Parts: sequence; C-alpha cells; structure tokens
Amino acid sequence: MLNYIPFVFVLFYGTNAGPSVVVFLHGFPEIWYSWRHQMIAVAKAGYRAIAPDLRGYGLSDHPPQLENASFDDFADDILAMLDYFGIPKAFLVGKDFGAWPAYLVSLLHPERVSGVVSLGVPFFIPRPNPFDDFPEGFYILKWKEPGRAEADFSRFDVKTVLQNIYILFSGSELPIAKDGKEIMDLVEPSTPLPPWFTEEDLAAYASLYENSGFSAPLQVPYRSLHKEITITDPKVEVPTLLIMGGKDYILKFPGLEEYITSGKVKDHVPDLEIKFFPEGTHFIQEQFPDQVNQLITTFLNGHICS
Repeated sequence: MLNYIPFVFVLFYGTNAGPSVVVFLHGFPEIWYSWRHQMIAVAKAGYRAIAPDLRGYGLSDHPPQLENASFDDFADDILAMLDYFGIPKAFLVGKDFGAWPAYLVSLLHPERVSGVVSLGVPFFIPRPNPFDDFPEGFYILKWKEPGRAEADFSRFDVKTVLQNIYILFSGSELPIAKDGKEIMDLVEPSTPLPPWFTEEDLAAYASLYENSGFSAPLQVPYRSLHKEITITDPKVEVPTLLIMGGKDYILKFPGLEEYITSGKVKDHVPDLEIKFFPEGTHFIQEQFPDQVNQLITTFLNGHICS
C-alpha cells in the first residue's frame, strides 16, 4: 500500500500499529528499496514496516531551500510522519547517515522511540569540519563542495554512477582519489557488481535517482555535516543495537573502530548492544539479509514494550 505525506514518499508493509511500528531510514546512495529484505522480515514477525524515501530522495519532494537542508529536516519529517499516521511510538532503524535522524529523534523525543537499530554508524558527538584530517582526495571532502560531485557524476548515466558508488562502498578501503582524479575515476569499467546486488536491484535504484537527481542527496549528508548537536551532554537513552561489518570501510575512519570496540561509545549510548559481522561490508543489510533480519527481529521482540 502506498501513502503520501508532505515531503516524504512512504511505503507500508504489514498491518500493526502502536509500539510495533518499525521505521526504516536509508543512507546514501540508498533509497527505500534498500530495506526490501528487512521490511518483509519484520512484517512477517508481526510488525508494521514503514520505509520512506527521505526528503530530496527518490519520489519525495526536494527541500524548498536546498542549501539550508540538514539532518534536522529528516528528524522533523519522521515526527510529522508518525503524527500524520497516528503512531505514538516506533522503532527507528537507520543505515549509514540514516542513523543520524534516528539518533536525533531519540535525543529530542525519546518518548516517541521504542528503540534504535543502527547499521554502520555509531552515535558520536559531531564536531565542526570533522574530515579536515583526511587526504584532499577523500570522497566526502570532494562531495561536500557544491557542484563538484555533480560534475563528476554528469560524465555517466545515473545507473553507472550508482553502480560505481556501490562497488566503491562495498570495499574495505577509504575511497580517495589521486591528484587530478575524481571519485568516479576510482572504478574500472569492467568491475562487476557485488554478488548480492543484482542488475534488477541496480535498475530499481536508478529509476528512483533518475527522478530525484543527486543534488539534494548530496546536500544531506555531505554538505550539512558541519552542523553541531547543541544538546548539552547528549545521551541516547533508548535501547540501541549497533550492527557493523568488519570489512566496512568506515572502520578506517581514524579512531572509529577503537571507539566502538573499547566501549567508549557506551558513554553516549548506555543501553547499547553491538554485533559485528567479520565479513560484512558497508551494505550489510543487503549482503547478509537473513542474519541481519534475525538480529533486528530479536531486538524488536526484546524491547516491544519499551
């Protein structure tokens, strides 16, 4: 069943409501479709699954003032969506930067959140210019420059751009371009898709990005990362599950793996369970859907009354 609310395209699966609602929040270059395996699994487990195209992505409207768009808009949209459908409380499942609006809502409105599942990104306190220590060719530094990624991407069709990003982000190394090169130049044209991502999957992604384009998706996350959390001593107090792939390139961010494995992350997320998949990459929910589905449904069932 398809429903529309202002700004956000929403796909429903399942029939339950109340605390048994699960909202899935995608990352980049993903879309609602990246949760195709998880939506069916949680619906079969008795939950109502909701997966929006975040504002500016896929079939959702673009922000009215693109240059001012930020993660705060996503958090507002989540609350508006819950209010519109009369959902008092829900589980929030976020992948990559999709975890940030889940964290924000849990910080600002914990009474609306039964629990958070984060894939690939732990909670940490953002700081200004967080990537200044990275090489100049680091993909985030390139993509945060207005127009630079668009110029790079414009050399290819949308399907090829998404294919290249999926290939790069499925690796265990940080995407860093050499001098005079752009991020799209890092992928050899003959490189195959990951075995768990089909041509049909790629076509589904491409059809949605052909509708939205890339400018809004690049604004959030990459061009709004400078915003700081203004909450004093932020703590995510709701039950939280962090799922990480041991071969996720994000673990190469300086200090991130140690921050997780040392337990320092629990200073900010006290009620946290951490699960590592040694062979997992950045797209772990698509790479190992059955195992991830089991972890998510077990977490949901354990906190259904939270």
